[in-house]
Amino acid sequence: MGKRITILLLVFFSVQAGLSAQQDPMFTKYMFNTLTYNPGYTGSKDYLSMGLLHRTQWWGIKGAPHSQSFWIHSPIKYERIALGGNIVNDIIGPTRMFSVNVNYAYRIPFKNGSKLSVGLQGGIRNWRADWSKLTFESVNDEAYDMDEMPNLWLPNFGVGLYYYHRNYFFGVGVPNILEQDLRESSEVTTDMWARTFRHYYFSAGAAIPLGSPDFVLKPMALVKTVGLFSGLRNQDDPFVDIGAPTEFDIDLSLLIYETLWIGTSFRSSVERFIGNTSSFDSADVWASYNFRNGLRLGLAYDFTLTKLRQPAQGSFEVMAGYDFDFKDKKIVTPRYF
Repeated sequence: MGKRITILLLVFFSVQAGLSAQQDPMFTKYMFNTLTYNPGYTGSKDYLSMGLLHRTQWWGIKGAPHSQSFWIHSPIKYERIALGGNIVNDIIGPTRMFSVNVNYAYRIPFKNGSKLSVGLQGGIRNWRADWSKLTFESVNDEAYDMDEMPNLWLPNFGVGLYYYHRNYFFGVGVPNILEQDLRESSEVTTDMWARTFRHYYFSAGAAIPLGSPDFVLKPMALVKTVGLFSGLRNQDDPFVDIGAPTEFDIDLSLLIYETLWIGTSFRSSVERFIGNTSSFDSADVWASYNFRNGLRLGLAYDFTLTKLRQPAQGSFEVMAGYDFDFKDKKIVTPRYF
């Protein structure tokens, strides 16, 4: 019984990582963090690009998620090939998922100036829990064994496609294909246990000049789903029914003089619009500034729309990045995507 309660708690913390059971960390400024969910994005800027992003979710709630992401990618001398990597650290209560990935992409150019990038990703994730960070009503709670702190190393790989032009893009990514058991031993048998799930990301966007290139409107959207192919699972699989809804982020931003970006976005799920129980998640505002030396800084704030808006003080992100052009040995005008 103790093991079962422990596993149920792990599932609960995984559920709280995102809106209604999404396990992967979520970012409001996903347009600057594309490499973490689509390996096909590797090298798409055509110059070396790197960045670091921190997110604190549901600020004010003890044990709420906070995440960090670092990425770097660039074409190499043979320009059809690009290499990169990303690191993600996601902490929720007493649990932590830390991942390191290496990315490779092969880019196919077209006559209209667009490119199709086929990306591969390989890496390893470390999932661990520290029950000593919890406060217990009963000192000798049998559900937790302080001598058994889960610490698992989970290799994985991912794929992605990214088709892009200066004025638009489409992408699909599956950053972690393998679904993995989070039990420390396969000898532990319960009716329910924790498992990582395969996440699918679909993205699209456009850049629309408003009379001149000094003012560019940029609508974008990101759709995230977990149970896309759950119907193909073995009916005896205890995880055949995946409760996570299909989430979407809709973003509208304005790029002013290729320097200042200001944007707003909305996050919810498909189920909310067809009458089920999922709720609106957040309304967000963000801004980013591109300096002439290639440095870029950004901030985002999420206004929580769920019942958590009472105890929580919203969510926020801070981002820093740097872009450098090896060809001309100088900083170039930033790409729209």
